[in-house]
Amino acid sequence: MEQEINLYRNKGKTTKLLVLSALICVILLLILLSCIGLFDGTLKVKPAVFSGGALLVMLILLVNSLLNLRDKSAQISLNKNHFSGKTTPMAKAFGIGNWDDVTAINLQKVGGDTLVVVTLGNASDYKERLSSMLWKMAYDAPSQQLNIMYSTSVIGIEATELYELFMTYWQNSKSKPSAANV
Repeated sequence: MEQEINLYRNKGKTTKLLVLSALICVILLLILLSCIGLFDGTLKVKPAVFSGGALLVMLILLVNSLLNLRDKSAQISLNKNHFSGKTTPMAKAFGIGNWDDVTAINLQKVGGDTLVVVTLGNASDYKERLSSMLWKMAYDAPSQQLNIMYSTSVIGIEATELYELFMTYWQNSKSKPSAANV
């Protein structure tokens, strides 16, 4: 096993996502223009408010994605001691995780994306890293575990391949010799 693996942004996937986002923005703009009566002279307030809000959110996400294109660093990094990623807002805010705290790694289908979910046992050690909103999303109170999600939407591999990489590094981190055995 390699000491460290870094997964970078896939330009083809990123371009496809940006084009799709721009297309959705254009459609929402046309709907907004239609709702404010530009084409037929009839004002439709509720659809105009909805389409305007959705357009605003999509434009913010699109601009944020365009600004993130300047970031040439690895989107996911795995080594024998730690893991980190920037493929979801939660993973980006979480930062570096320790393999010793991992209790499980799973694949989970969310919307149109399959995510790799890393479950951590020492949730309290990581509480200060996440905002209260992200903490509520990631923390599972009954099990007292933290679930951090990683996406393959902008990197060049599929979710099952990323899952296998996470599993390999996690299993190899458990088999490393301890200081007492050296």
